[in-house]
Amino acid sequence: MTIPPTAIATITWARNPAEEVLLLSAIRELTAFGLPLFVTDGGSSGAFTRELRSMPQVQVSQSKGLWPQVKNSVTKAVRSGAQTIFYTEPDKLAFFRNHLPQLLATKQAGEKTGVVLASRTPQALSTFPPFQQMTETTINNCCAEITGNVTDYCYGPFLFSSRLLSCLDALPENCGWGWRPFLFVMAHRLGMEIDLFQGDFVCPPDQREDDATERIYRMKQLSQNIDGIVLATSQLLV
Repeated sequence: MTIPPTAIATITWARNPAEEVLLLSAIRELTAFGLPLFVTDGGSSGAFTRELRSMPQVQVSQSKGLWPQVKNSVTKAVRSGAQTIFYTEPDKLAFFRNHLPQLLATKQAGEKTGVVLASRTPQALSTFPPFQQMTETTINNCCAEITGNVTDYCYGPFLFSSRLLSCLDALPENCGWGWRPFLFVMAHRLGMEIDLFQGDFVCPPDQREDDATERIYRMKQLSQNIDGIVLATSQLLV
């Protein structure tokens, strides 16, 4: 079997020295796969971006705003000739080390499969902060209402077919996290399969905060995700 060319797309914004160390470690882990790696940075220090540019296979661009960053990275990844794009936020170091080799070896997106979601088991989801569980369960339920596929849509990493890139032109610049469920719903509406790579992807100890600021942030994510789902249901298919 011939495996279609694959590229990695991600974003960075290191706001302090601790985040610089974490994100550089994660990107280094991704370079070990030997795939073209497209990073769009949102305003990190010059030292940080210079270190990124020194890594093999890494191409660094700069942009401001979540969706402009994401769109720049995934567009460059598709234009590199890749047929399958692995998109991820950069704070998934344990996933890159422990699970990504199996994902890349066993799953692909292409003509029939539009998306392959890294999906948490219910037990893994239960390790995340309660308010985050509530908002992400709501997002999952809304996605399932449209796709008929009951699963976890919110963990983060996923593969998608380069054929879906043109769908993203319908997204407004301020769509934020809504771009993800928009893509998933569009894949379903275009008759493409949504496949799963399920595992016990537990919450890292340093991401278990559940204070007022974090809960407001989760509300913002919830709103953007719902907007993305609704927008996808209104798109004309050609």
